[in-house]
Amino acid sequence: MSDERKNQILSAIIEHFIETAQPVGSKTIILSYNFNVSPATVRSDMATLEKEGMLTHPHTSSGRIPTDKGYRMYVDELADYQVAEAMARETLQSIREEQKTALAKQHVHAAVNLLSQASPNMVFATIPENNRTFFMGFSKMLKQPEFLEAPMQASQVMEVIEDRQHFLNGLAKLNLKEKAQILIGEENILEGIDSCSLIVTEYNFDGFKGAIGILGPKRMPYALNSALLTEVRNLLQNHEL
Repeated sequence: MSDERKNQILSAIIEHFIETAQPVGSKTIILSYNFNVSPATVRSDMATLEKEGMLTHPHTSSGRIPTDKGYRMYVDELADYQVAEAMARETLQSIREEQKTALAKQHVHAAVNLLSQASPNMVFATIPENNRTFFMGFSKMLKQPEFLEAPMQASQVMEVIEDRQHFLNGLAKLNLKEKAQILIGEENILEGIDSCSLIVTEYNFDGFKGAIGILGPKRMPYALNSALLTEVRNLLQNHEL
């Protein structure tokens, strides 16, 4: 048995055991690691590694598991630390991106919650990374006289809100900037609800961009809603929520 093949087999057994926590047999080694030798040869090599104290096998299995000596050999001479470093960087980067996304969602949700408490109308925000839109204050908006007296209008608003993709497509038509845009009645880019007005602006939270806005009947406190929206957007972008 060549030292190179012996080391390759030992490395394969240890890495497979680390991943699966199951004793490793010769068939697994050949199928998973493409050793161009016969099963008998692999079994012979594994037996030799066991005699050298690198491997052992549980009484309940014909497969092998590494011993402390085998692990030491792997750590000192066989492990590919360059590949491991690349994997570590990739893993940590992925986790950091997930954490950043989760943090952005948390802060945007806090912004919508704050705005909903301050405005008598419905508020919303989008998370572009997964095309998500969430709303608050819908039931409060439906208690406005306009909708209590005209259930059909309330139903139309509900249909638009329930069709999240239609809502996102409508917002995509806007050239959103930091200054809040006020769209009154027929100016509304959301088809089917020209009975409503929309105040919307763009937010940028650590590179995560989306829309945050207020939707309500045309009879709304425009100046106050616009000021509230701008202030909450600034709080969001400045990490003050």
